[in-house]
Amino acid sequence: MRLATIQDRPHLVSPDGRRAVDVVKVGDGHFGPNPRSVYDSWQDFRSYLADVEIDFDTLGFEVRQTDLQAPSPDPRQVFAIGLNYRDHADESGLDYPEGPIVFTKFLSSFAGPETTLVLPNSTVDWEAELVVVIGRRAERVDAEHAWSYVAGVTVGQDYSDRALQLAGPAPQFSFGKSWPGFSPQGPWLVTADELDDPDDLPIRCTINGDPVQESRTAQLIFPVAELVAQLSAVTPLLPGDVIFTGTPAGVGGGRKPPRFLVPGDVVETTIEGVGTLRQICTG
Repeated sequence: MRLATIQDRPHLVSPDGRRAVDVVKVGDGHFGPNPRSVYDSWQDFRSYLADVEIDFDTLGFEVRQTDLQAPSPDPRQVFAIGLNYRDHADESGLDYPEGPIVFTKFLSSFAGPETTLVLPNSTVDWEAELVVVIGRRAERVDAEHAWSYVAGVTVGQDYSDRALQLAGPAPQFSFGKSWPGFSPQGPWLVTADELDDPDDLPIRCTINGDPVQESRTAQLIFPVAELVAQLSAVTPLLPGDVIFTGTPAGVGGGRKPPRFLVPGDVVETTIEGVGTLRQICTG
């Protein structure tokens, strides 16, 4: 199943990604009209859809990427994980963390999958990420059952203003990663049953067509299930909550010399089986 947000309303998307149907229409008014309400009733929603056959050609309309918003546009909580890929830790010259490094990204930084990215300065970096959306309340869950608490996954970018992020005396991770448009997600949420192996997905980022990040989510130090378990051990995870799971090697700040985004750059981020984001940078 693919679930998208269009004009602040949840929509189901056809398997080919070309057409969408309003959830209110599909659910005969039982679900929606706002996205969070669908996540709040996620299990009932999935059970209902199991007995419904959707005629996207008759009921649907053509999807335009520029109309799409983040699949969970107003989560109660946003979690982001630092230094969570082995190859990224290796390129940073740092030991693997013993537990997840957690920060947040402010909601005003959320954006859809195809946007213009306004660069506030000359030190904006890219970070391709798998993003997880929670489907039911998770509190002290074990990793073995953690995927059952996940609604699905989407593609994300954790754009980062390195100058602000690393300004002393203490780092400003959340602040430096929360300029408007710094958290694009999409194009839609994909449920785990649509993926051959949700724990091993190819992830790729290009700038102007040139690869800058290429890895697989199997490189995660703390995979999705472990993140859900460890986060929920401290604070309940709520339906619609968003988790940015970390970025692989290849970020601009780790290069010698460092490379940052400039106006005119086109950043494309792809996770196989999920979709692609596209940002055009401007000053």
